[in-house]
Amino acid sequence: MLYKLAEMGAYHRTMKVSTQYLAEKTGISQQTASRNLIELDKLGWIKRSITTEGCLITLTDVGKERLKNLYSKLKIVVEAVYPLSVTLEGLVFSGLGEGAYYIKQDGYRKQFIEKLGFDPYPGTLNIRLDTDYDIKTRQELENYPAIEIEGFKNESRTFGPVKCYPTLINNKAKGALIFAFRTHYDSSVLEIIAPQYLRNQLKIKDQQKIKVEIFTMP
Repeated sequence: MLYKLAEMGAYHRTMKVSTQYLAEKTGISQQTASRNLIELDKLGWIKRSITTEGCLITLTDVGKERLKNLYSKLKIVVEAVYPLSVTLEGLVFSGLGEGAYYIKQDGYRKQFIEKLGFDPYPGTLNIRLDTDYDIKTRQELENYPAIEIEGFKNESRTFGPVKCYPTLINNKAKGALIFAFRTHYDSSVLEIIAPQYLRNQLKIKDQQKIKVEIFTMP
């Protein structure tokens, strides 16, 4: 409704419009159009005056700012080379425990804290993807921009670079998808790190299905 009012002229000047005409322009009932105007007025997004001939309406600075924010977000989505996020779904399973060894390495841990903004729990949440769509999308992710964790050497061996993608698990817990420690898993598996022990935080067990939203770097 805010966009339609701006399109009809209320962005730059005060316009006069009846709720019946507005309903016809937006494809909604007159009652709904009236209710939308009342709500926009209460939010402070429009300034509305009622006359015998109709409503005098203009967008407030707050309303204009809301449209500008929407424009900026749409521009990012439309012009982005990569999707800003993808959501994958799979089943939790118990891993081999090798993730904890790598996470504890200071060469990785210090970079996780600096670049991801959290000190990871020493272990990974392992999720097995169970559809061709999810596996294919997981493979495509490897070509998307990521947070780069540099490889390093210590006295005994060399540790390779790691790519990380911020994640939101079950729409509740923040973490990061990692590619890849020296792992025995193929592209059907996600390995997630987080500041907390995710199984306890989310109360999840093996064979439980969960969703992971993965954010690429613009």
